[in-house]
Amino acid sequence: MENSIGQRTKEVTTSKINNDNFTLNIHVSKLKRTTHALSKNYDIKKYLTPEAFSFSPEISELIPKDTPPYLDNGEKYVERIARALAFFKQCALIGPSGTGKTHIVYLVAELAGLPLWEINCGLQTSVFDLFGRYVGLGKENWIDGLITSWSRYGGILYLDEANMMKQDIATRLNPILDQRGHMVLTEKDNEIIQRHKDAFLIISMNPVSSEFAGTKPINAAMRRRMSVWLNFDYMSVGPKIDDKEIDLLMKKTSNLSRQDAEILVKVGAELRKQYKTGDLPYGPSIGDLLNWAMLISDGTALIDAAEETIISLTSDDVEIQDVVRKIVRKIAGI
Repeated sequence: MENSIGQRTKEVTTSKINNDNFTLNIHVSKLKRTTHALSKNYDIKKYLTPEAFSFSPEISELIPKDTPPYLDNGEKYVERIARALAFFKQCALIGPSGTGKTHIVYLVAELAGLPLWEINCGLQTSVFDLFGRYVGLGKENWIDGLITSWSRYGGILYLDEANMMKQDIATRLNPILDQRGHMVLTEKDNEIIQRHKDAFLIISMNPVSSEFAGTKPINAAMRRRMSVWLNFDYMSVGPKIDDKEIDLLMKKTSNLSRQDAEILVKVGAELRKQYKTGDLPYGPSIGDLLNWAMLISDGTALIDAAEETIISLTSDDVEIQDVVRKIVRKIAGI
């Protein structure tokens, strides 16, 4: 339902079950959304639409809000991810850090009205955090982990840096990602949890290479279960400069000249090129360039703003910082 000022509201259906010993109230919430401000930019309704999903109010709180738009070069990543989820329930995203993989997952979840369960596989997350555990004494108090909760209640499970996932976790995910469609909670007397009909999976990863410490090829069983693979790259890399990236920096700042915007994007493109070849430990995202641009827009000199942002961001190593500093000065003509 929509109120007088066009805000989204929730339509709640309440059922009551009476028994001699107890009364159980059940609340089912179907999210009624107004047209998302960004929906006109992305054509996903034939694949995923909020009106098709129903979640409890608590789970609906996990739907992302106010996600900024995603810029691409006509690849239509949002639509392709939505199609992959609608057809196959799962897909994989691969590309360097800073190319917007996580950003676009949040955007798809918000546009589709799907709760998002996010796990960074590069962190030392325990099996108990992911699948669940008993707390206290005895077996009265069980707490579901993130993966178990996703399987029970639905939404998008997002596994970031999936090629750093522990092998035992990947093995336990396999049955829920194929035709069996269930998981076994060995920690809870082998309880079988069926995969929710609206439970989708997205994994993302950096390319396997020496500069991404801890990465390894994803195991063959998991790889076979990813029906669609989408490759991401930076908009501007090396000599290839995308005017949309320049325009975005100018749009998001109030006093940035086009000349300075072009310098920032060219610097970012060069740093990204060297990052992809392994010569630098980090390649800046559009968000990193925007931070630099905001300081310039506030009156800070271009090189001074670079010292506070892009130079220090790339590495703590003073020699690497000096390499970045020289790139900035060369491109800026300072």
